[in-house]
Amino acid sequence: MSVFAERVFETTSTTGTGALTLAGAQADFEAFAERFANNDKVFYVIDQAGSDAWEIGLGTLSTGAPDTLSRDTVLQSTNGDALVNFGAGTKNVFAGPPAAWSRP
Repeated sequence: MSVFAERVFETTSTTGTGALTLAGAQADFEAFAERFANNDKVFYVIDQAGSDAWEIGLGTLSTGAPDTLSRDTVLQSTNGDALVNFGAGTKNVFAGPPAAWSRP
C-alpha cells in the first residue's frame, strides 16, 4: 500500500538511475523518514535543479544512515516515462501523489 504526506521535501546529489540517497529535510519541510516508515511505498517527484530533467514515480523508503528512496515504478519522466539517468548536481525530491490520482 502506498501512503501520502504533505510538505515532504529533501534533496539528493545521487547520480544515475539507482536509489536516491536523501540529504535531509529542507527548511520548513519534513524528511521522508519523519512522515513515512521503513519499507513504505511512496509517490515521489524528482526535479534536477538547473535542468529540465524530472521523474514522477512510486518508490520504497529505506530508513537508516542514510535514508534512501528506491525508484521502483516510473509513471512519467523526461526520459520517455522511463528512469532518468540523473547527472551531477542537486536534485529536489518531493513526496506527493501524481496529478492523475486527483481526477474523479
